[in-house]
Amino acid sequence: MGEPYRADYRGPVFHFFWPLTRYLTVHITALLLGLVFYVLNRATVIGRGNVPRERNTLLLSNHQTMIDSFLVATAAYFGPSFIKPFLIPWNPAAEENFFKNSFWAWWADNWKCIPVKRGRKDGRALHRMIRAGLGGTMVLFPEGTRSRDGEIRDGKAGAGFVVLANQPKVVPVTVDGLYDVLPVGSSFPRLVKHIWLAFGKPIDYSEYLGQPRTREAAHEIVDDVIGILRAQLAGLRQLQAGEIDREAFDRILKREEESP
Repeated sequence: MGEPYRADYRGPVFHFFWPLTRYLTVHITALLLGLVFYVLNRATVIGRGNVPRERNTLLLSNHQTMIDSFLVATAAYFGPSFIKPFLIPWNPAAEENFFKNSFWAWWADNWKCIPVKRGRKDGRALHRMIRAGLGGTMVLFPEGTRSRDGEIRDGKAGAGFVVLANQPKVVPVTVDGLYDVLPVGSSFPRLVKHIWLAFGKPIDYSEYLGQPRTREAAHEIVDDVIGILRAQLAGLRQLQAGEIDREAFDRILKREEESP
């Protein structure tokens, strides 16, 4: 199965070489970022087994920094993506940050970034996300923008529309500590910090699938996701503080209290 979405503003030469340049760009960049995440800082990843290694998988994460999607993508799929390149996730990226000149735009397109006009409704970007998600994996941030204090903000409907349209496997992802590595306004990452990343079990949203694809339904899905992300973040911080053990946190990721 090929990619149902490509950077439609690029020409035939770019697309001819794109499978190779994308593969090399992503994996070389991931290796370099691995130095930042795992060597110059310390990253603890929990729940990687909750992430399906199949197409039409949507990773919904809280948003602390400009580099969240790279951490989530490498933690979820680096390794398997060498053999299955479709696992390299698509990412929404603010046009003013990642497409500000020709070099960064080329790099962002090869990292499978989808340009988004931040701070306004961007129907074209939403349509591109829906097309892209069907043939591969994707990282989205339901909050729509970075947190200014590391806490999880209320969500926006965009991610809910993607869920209603594609009916993907939806994995809630919680990042913590990355805000200390690259706070808003910083250009270079700080070092010797502890980064935490947790993948929850996939979300059952079947109750919404029979509903019309309205903004209200999309918001309801996102509100549910935000509630799960906040619970995971609270549990993750309890784990860091030693207030709960790993077994108790695993129960939070599995949402066992929801089981009958």
